Amino acid sequence: MTTFDKITKRIDSFRDEIIDMQVKLCGIPAISPQNGGEGEAQKAEVLLEFLKKSGFQSIEILKAPDLETPAGYRPNILLVYKGKNSSKTTWIMTHLDVVPPGELALWKGDPFKAWVEEGKIYGRGVEDNQQDMLASLYALKAFQAEGIKPNFDVGIALVADEETGSEKGIQYVLDQTQAFRSQDLIIVPDAGSKEGDMIEVAEKSILWLKFKTLGKQAHGSTPEKGINSFKAASFLVKELDDLYQIFPKKDPLFDPPISTFEPTKKEANVPNINTIPGEDIFYMDSRILPEYKVEDVEAKIKDMAKNIEKKFKVKIELIENQKAAAAPPTPATAPVVSALKKAVKIVYNKDAKPKGIGGGTVAALFRKAGYNAACWAKLDETAHQPNEYCIIDNMLGDAKVFAHVFLQD
Repeated sequence: MTTFDKITKRIDSFRDEIIDMQVKLCGIPAISPQNGGEGEAQKAEVLLEFLKKSGFQSIEILKAPDLETPAGYRPNILLVYKGKNSSKTTWIMTHLDVVPPGELALWKGDPFKAWVEEGKIYGRGVEDNQQDMLASLYALKAFQAEGIKPNFDVGIALVADEETGSEKGIQYVLDQTQAFRSQDLIIVPDAGSKEGDMIEVAEKSILWLKFKTLGKQAHGSTPEKGINSFKAASFLVKELDDLYQIFPKKDPLFDPPISTFEPTKKEANVPNINTIPGEDIFYMDSRILPEYKVEDVEAKIKDMAKNIEKKFKVKIELIENQKAAAAPPTPATAPVVSALKKAVKIVYNKDAKPKGIGGGTVAALFRKAGYNAACWAKLDETAHQPNEYCIIDNMLGDAKVFAHVFLQD
């Protein structure tokens, strides 16, 4: 029996224990205070107890001050497990916090009382991010139980605040420590695909804008006495669609391979049909390829708004809701990508490929700090949805992928 076979057999033996741990963690609503919760301190205590009982040492707790929580801080746990060689560390970073359950009527059961059904565990946070949190922990526990050393050091980072900006989570860790090194392999299992064949290495820039169009309210029967803000805004929406032609570059690394510019949310204006609205508000979500500067896109949008202002005699205010330039991509040839490719092939028999996505992950914070991070997990992508679930076999399979990476040279 090979070393990897011993590890995988040990991981399989943990199946019932992993399920029990999922249920236990789900029962602790680690919701940030910004979302009406008490933070992650209680959940962190349960995990610290697990780590200590499992015999792990070299545990550091970084407490980001937060007076909005009962504990007064947001916990970040760093665990380093020594390998045969300490010249580099393979890190797996997952997050402790979860989002609120949303509309309870859409759930089949209590979102914070996890239940098992047809090979799946249901409950808030079980996939995002507890699936791969537990996969990483039990992969390492398998090494501990078998008395096997990984080829290099292994680091586990369990961080707070991922769902509300990461200021008190991984950003705090990056600011406060020198735990990470340029040669380290950093895996962030917070994005993935159903087949496990996608390794996320790049993200688009994000620009979310609010458009407030101001005209003049009037009676619907006398439009000449007013200035229809809704009509002007509608023409602006049509003009904004030209952004697809103005910024037409394609990059096959991304799916979709283009920049996207989509009007989304629309606020109510007047409550009745027979009134010309004097104010109208809509929003746009733009995901921009790294080849373009966000400032150039925003400047073009402002020019379009000025044209509509002149044409319809309105005033248009642009408010930035979110603006984030893309982080430098992780090279497709980076060691972390190569290691994941090998492991995914062995465990899942899939040829994983590096890809870029339109959404944002905390891997971007690592990349901006100069570290090559890759996002990978085998997910059914039920995060933030009612009846969120994780497939039990994905927990075990992902643990084996991580274990394979730990054994690589």
